[in-house]
Amino acid sequence: MGTRLICDPDELRTLFLFEKLDDEQLAWLCRDGRVEEFEPGLVFREGDPATCFYVLMEGEVVLTKLSGGEEIELVRTRHHGSYAGAWSAYMGDRADQNYNGSFYVTEPSKFFVLDAGTFSRMVQEWFPMALHLLEGVFFGNRNTNEIIGQRERLLALGSLSAGLTHELNNPAAAAVRATSSLRERVAGMRHKLKMIAHGKFDPASLEALVQLQEEAATQVAKAPTLTPMEAADREDELGDWLSEHGIANGWDIAPTFVQAGFDIDWLERVAATLEGCDTGVFEGAIRWLNYTVETELLMNEITDSTTRISSLVNAAKQYSQMDRAPFQVVDIHELLDSTLVMLARKIGDGIKVVKEYDRTLPQVPCYAAELNQVWTNLIDNAVAAMVGQGTLTVRTYHENDCVAVEIGDSGPGVPADLRHRIFEPFFTTKPVGEGTGLGLDISFRIVVNKHGGDIRVESVPGDTRFIVRLPLDPQGRAVETEAAQPNTGGM
Repeated sequence: MGTRLICDPDELRTLFLFEKLDDEQLAWLCRDGRVEEFEPGLVFREGDPATCFYVLMEGEVVLTKLSGGEEIELVRTRHHGSYAGAWSAYMGDRADQNYNGSFYVTEPSKFFVLDAGTFSRMVQEWFPMALHLLEGVFFGNRNTNEIIGQRERLLALGSLSAGLTHELNNPAAAAVRATSSLRERVAGMRHKLKMIAHGKFDPASLEALVQLQEEAATQVAKAPTLTPMEAADREDELGDWLSEHGIANGWDIAPTFVQAGFDIDWLERVAATLEGCDTGVFEGAIRWLNYTVETELLMNEITDSTTRISSLVNAAKQYSQMDRAPFQVVDIHELLDSTLVMLARKIGDGIKVVKEYDRTLPQVPCYAAELNQVWTNLIDNAVAAMVGQGTLTVRTYHENDCVAVEIGDSGPGVPADLRHRIFEPFFTTKPVGEGTGLGLDISFRIVVNKHGGDIRVESVPGDTRFIVRLPLDPQGRAVETEAAQPNTGGM
């Protein structure tokens, strides 16, 4: 509370806020309001209940706001008539009624002060039409932001769902095909086994053949990776060998044995084991071993496909934070990786993804699902800027008491004259109909308002970086509100 002074209606008339008021209204202000002088220091603090509306009459004021746990100076002014405080009191409980910034005076300063309730009553009684207009603008903008923000989230969800469906469809289809082929191969194995059972094998030869089958199944897991030229050469060699030993259509069998890593020496062992058998039995045994190898390869394909499906489902759960607490401590890299998986189809093959992760970073206290929305917006913008060709870089590092996440692209960059506007609601550089202009605004609100962090852009042609800093101290994060930014008149 400052030192109370005499209120002079003529002095109030010199302030631009009150210059159009009549004598009766000015007298009312002096009667229900007050003039106070404050010594240098804090007048009100951000987040406290907004109890008063202040109009500067003499002196100098500073308005600050918390960002990343630090107070950032927004305005410093000596302009008489500048105002701050409970300016939205006339909207009552329909709007947040806490101070949206901290207010200081730097020298002995004089203010005209109205209690929040008095200011609200004055606006409602004196300016009923203006009140309706202001309410319309305030709530209309807020509703518009909510509707378009919701639409943007739904569009993003639809795009992600389409990409995820495509990504899931490929391994699922592969697993179905492999299962169908596996059924045929198992049936073939039963048929060939019946033929072998009717052949003339002594117990030692049959035992050796079964041992070769076990070796064949084991060898599949250790098969070397061959170049196309190496594989073709081996297929020619094995095809010739099979033909020379009376195996019909040996060229069809050779690729399977080559894929499993077998060579002529192994086929010679099979021939030695079955020495003395007629050609039909030998061919049946070779095809039985071929079915064994194919069965192992198909089971590996099914395993790879189902593992891929499981990985995609886990990435989707990580991305959506399904069944997890809204605020939690997480490894930031898990969030980034799940977002990259979800956006893989949109990123496409023409964009190279480079990850430069600092794996020593501590876990981050955050609203994980909402941070995934930030990564989605930033990566989506980067991909759009590169038009399908370029390098997307995702980098993490430690910066002071924060974890920094950098999303970089090799696109044309953000023009210098637009850089200061890119976080404004509805501002977009995309063609009409392709962007709502809310992606970066939403990202800014999530990072700054909800996490107490900050987000900035550095850009030159060929190298644009959006850098998000998140405080590691959960006590330093801000609480998001729906209130408008403080109006400071001429500040």
